[in-house]
Amino acid sequence: MERQRLDKWLWHARVVKARTSAAALVEAGHVRINGVREKAPGHAVKVGDVLTIALDRNVRILKVVGFSERRGDATAARVLYDDLQNGKQ
Repeated sequence: MERQRLDKWLWHARVVKARTSAAALVEAGHVRINGVREKAPGHAVKVGDVLTIALDRNVRILKVVGFSERRGDATAARVLYDDLQNGKQ
């Protein structure tokens, strides 16, 4: 898999609890891909993309490093991204 829908990736990476919440987050303009605001939940993300996500009065900066076919537990979700805020690159 080279690409995945933005809302699906956010859900698989456990950024949000439900895929509908992921879609609403994107549609509200709270997600940027490589610095560009994205409002389409179906926009494809690829490995290397940097997502800036405004969520619950916090901002998370995540680099996409992988994809998943299914939503797994927190440990499985953690391997889908690098957290750029905490110096883990």
